[in-house]
Amino acid sequence: MSHSPFETNLDQCAANYAALTPISFLERSAFIYPNKVATVNGEVRRTWGETLKRCRQLASALKRVGVKKGEAVSIIASNLPEHFEAHFGVPMVGAILNSINTRLDAATVAFILQHAEAKVFLVDKEFAEVATAALATIDNQPLVIGIDDASFDGGEMIGEMDYEAFIATGDKSYRGEAVTDEWNAITLNYTSGTTGDPKGVVYHHRGAYLNAASNALSWSMGMHPVYLWTLPMFHCNGWCFPWTIAAQAGVSVSLRHVRADKIFELIKSEKVGFFCGAPIVLNMLNSAPAEMKAGIDHKVSVMTAGAAPPVAVIAGMESIGFEVTHVYGLTETYGPCAICAWNDGWDDKSAEEKAVLKARQGVRAPMLEDMAVLNPETLEPVPQDGETMGEIFMRGNLVMKGYLKNPATTEKSFRGGWFASGDLAVWHADGYAQIKDRSKDIIISGGENISSIEVEGVLYAHPHIQEAAVVAKNDDKWGETPCAFVTLKEGAPQVSEAEVIEFCRENMARFKVPKNVVFGPLPKTSTGKIQKFILREQANSL
Repeated sequence: MSHSPFETNLDQCAANYAALTPISFLERSAFIYPNKVATVNGEVRRTWGETLKRCRQLASALKRVGVKKGEAVSIIASNLPEHFEAHFGVPMVGAILNSINTRLDAATVAFILQHAEAKVFLVDKEFAEVATAALATIDNQPLVIGIDDASFDGGEMIGEMDYEAFIATGDKSYRGEAVTDEWNAITLNYTSGTTGDPKGVVYHHRGAYLNAASNALSWSMGMHPVYLWTLPMFHCNGWCFPWTIAAQAGVSVSLRHVRADKIFELIKSEKVGFFCGAPIVLNMLNSAPAEMKAGIDHKVSVMTAGAAPPVAVIAGMESIGFEVTHVYGLTETYGPCAICAWNDGWDDKSAEEKAVLKARQGVRAPMLEDMAVLNPETLEPVPQDGETMGEIFMRGNLVMKGYLKNPATTEKSFRGGWFASGDLAVWHADGYAQIKDRSKDIIISGGENISSIEVEGVLYAHPHIQEAAVVAKNDDKWGETPCAFVTLKEGAPQVSEAEVIEFCRENMARFKVPKNVVFGPLPKTSTGKIQKFILREQANSL
């Protein structure tokens, strides 16, 4: 027992301690800026004062239908104001928000609803068909509430009542259930589940609060940012940006479908200053017609993650005046937990050199305790030589509680006080990590390790290639050889396999050059990630 005077009669109490929760961000912004716009969806605009009342109504309505602390409320919806409200209203009642990927099939949605033991299911009318099919296969039926978006023409309303009627039953002055323990679960997110059932990743209030703040700090967002929802809210709770926007009293601009024309239109009309997206989204914007890009007269900041962004994509976005910030993380780390923080010493470098530096995954974000590239067997740090391969490990408040109802996998992921990412990387002399591959995606050819990401980066530099993925193909002589799968840009001239191979030979070491090139659409997960396990099967059937 400590006898230090600094630990004597200086106990934690209600006056000097409160559990961290991102709900407090909403309450603060609504108190200080009640009349500032909070959400925009077409013609619908609501203030922070209105948004707080609606969130309280949602929480109160959930309580009235019997939702208890520690129970799950699921939602399948586009990036609507109602989805934004759920990030506050659901945890206000002590429940856990489960935002379901809108691209999943009915069987997977059914699995999630059962695994989460959802008590209420909020369904955007666009996704009524898949929701109905999922509900038809499960025994324990949640209460279904339909969400009607007036700006969307189509879909079908299902459920016992619509969202507006539902929250109308709630009390707009309801204060919610006090968060007494910041370790309590706040949300449940499922991994993509490409090799079996998806895993349920549990977030806590503390982590959500800190990553929301980390986003604002690392991106230098400032107050009242205008944020466009190109990133799905179902993906790591939109990388925690619903809470970040609330913390900064910003504007949440809805976007139902990710289309280049709509994105550029909203950037101009709403003066959007921030948006997030995977490299595939950036590549789509980069390839848009010049007239679509014209007319943007303000700074636009882009945060990208989800896959290592090709240098060519970063350079292309910055050539049209968009400032790109590369972040790194996983579902298990609340989304971004590392950032390629800019160093003033890079200011004088060429655009190409800057893009190469920005393509690295970087260093830990402000609210992450530690990140390192370690030998996965010994957990010793690898040399910071930019060459020795290791695995990225992280630890701290931005790491999940664990996997729901899956203690064995949770234990396997936590080793020696670290969370194992599964991403293979090198550590540069400046302390910046750079992913070379997923552990299962590295190609070993003739005893040499080949990074599929490196080869893909060269392919993306080809003027006519829109998307690229490289996998290992079994080879009797070399063990494995690189096999490339590519799609061409719309309107691009026909390119032959030999031409692509020759382009690679001109831009990389010969042993890394793909031996085969396959043209056609790339299979993707529901979150837009390329399904390399399918490509490996295809490569080995050639």
